[in-house]
Amino acid sequence: MINQKKIFKTIIDLVTIIILYILLLALLAGVINLLLNIKSILFGTLGGGFGQIVSGVLTIFVLIDLFKTFADFREHEEIRITYVTDATLLIVMREIAAGVYVQRFDYQFILGLSTLLLILGIIKALAVKYPPTQ
Repeated sequence: MINQKKIFKTIIDLVTIIILYILLLALLAGVINLLLNIKSILFGTLGGGFGQIVSGVLTIFVLIDLFKTFADFREHEEIRITYVTDATLLIVMREIAAGVYVQRFDYQFILGLSTLLLILGIIKALAVKYPPTQ
C-alpha cells in the first residue's frame, strides 16, 4: 500500500532543499553584486550609488531571513511567524530606503508603509510575547 504521508514528506523535503540551494546561490550572487557596486562607487563609475548600496544590503538581509525561514522549516517542519514578519519588515524597510534616495514617495504611500510597519511590529511583539506552546 502507498504511504501518502511518506511520499508527501519526501516531496516537501526535496522542494525545501532545492529552494535552500537557490537561496544560497542568490545570496552569493547578491554579495558579489554588492561588492562590484561598492567598487564602482569608489572609482566613480556608478551614479546614485549610496541608495543602491543600502538597497543591496537590505536585499541581502531579506535573502538571509528567507534562508533562515526555510532552514527552520526543514528542521522543525513549521513556519515561525517571527521569521516571516522579520522578512516582511526588511522588505518594507528596503522599499523605504530605495524610495527615499530617489524621492518618489507621496504622502499616501508613506502613510501606507507606516501603517504596515506598525501592524507588523505589533504582530512580531505579540508572537514573541505569546509563543505557541510546544
